[in-house]
Amino acid sequence: MAIKNKLLGYAIAGLGLAGLALPSFNILPNIPKIYLTIPALILIAIGVMMLITSGSGKSKNNQSQKEVPIYKGKEIVGYRVED
Repeated sequence: MAIKNKLLGYAIAGLGLAGLALPSFNILPNIPKIYLTIPALILIAIGVMMLITSGSGKSKNNQSQKEVPIYKGKEIVGYRVED
């Protein structure tokens, strides 16, 4: 699920960047630049927020668990996860 959100975030931000570059090419000369710039900036902001909130893709459950050593005598033979 996080990968889909990241791809969607990249796509939206890329669309915003393309919209930001559009006025400089004079493809649509009758439309004022501000009408293209503001929505493009909003799309970039939405895309970046989606990328930030999607996280790194790692499970957050593993971060809250602590590994505790298992001893056999004085020697550590393994680790177990403690909640």
